[in-house]
Amino acid sequence: MRLDGKTIIITGASSGIGAAAAELFAAEGANLVLGARREVEQANLAGKIGETGRKAKWLAGDIAEAGYHKALVDLATSAFGGLDGAFNNAGTTGNMGPIPDMTTETWERVIATNLTGGFHAARHQIPAMKARGGGSIVFTSSFVGHTIGLPGMGAYAASKAGLIGLVQVLAAEHGAEGIRANALLPGGTKTAMAGDDASFHDWVKGLHALKRMAEPEEIARAALFLVCDDSSFVTGSALMADGGNSINKT
Repeated sequence: MRLDGKTIIITGASSGIGAAAAELFAAEGANLVLGARREVEQANLAGKIGETGRKAKWLAGDIAEAGYHKALVDLATSAFGGLDGAFNNAGTTGNMGPIPDMTTETWERVIATNLTGGFHAARHQIPAMKARGGGSIVFTSSFVGHTIGLPGMGAYAASKAGLIGLVQVLAAEHGAEGIRANALLPGGTKTAMAGDDASFHDWVKGLHALKRMAEPEEIARAALFLVCDDSSFVTGSALMADGGNSINKT
């Protein structure tokens, strides 16, 4: 029970990695505050977690908006008395294409969701963790923009690379307060974002040394490591759970 009695926010919790993390964290004893756009999926997940005897609250909203992050922290405080950790997992790829053809609207939306949303999350989550005497804040970044550049993903790469810089500064600013900050860099994962095109999946598998894509539960276990005290001396890191994508050239 590595999260027994701790309260954790998870964004992007309606499906994929976020939903897998919610079920895993609940099984490890956490009280959860779930955040995502889709209400029905969140309500169903919270109900499923409740059937196991664990507690999960949810709130639908847009992670690009500062007020939504405040509301998630307020919900954690009112429902469970405070906040011990966060897995800021929600994000978007946006409309992909070469930078010269990319609209300003696409660029700004991706940056607002993935990077500015991370800023808003930290701004509200860290004071709540400080009030509890410490905590762990984790952001889902990507190997895209860190170890490789995929054509058409300029906005996504910039936003995800920015999160790595953000966690480095957060770690340096708040380490003495018992607050750790880390980025998680998944490889290709079988989620709705990856679609269901078998030929595309085959191409993605080939990018990885393991020659397969990750299951959402595999990435959730890496997130659990960073959120819980197993990683008590890990902060400011970019942890790759990428199936060897970063070192594969074959």
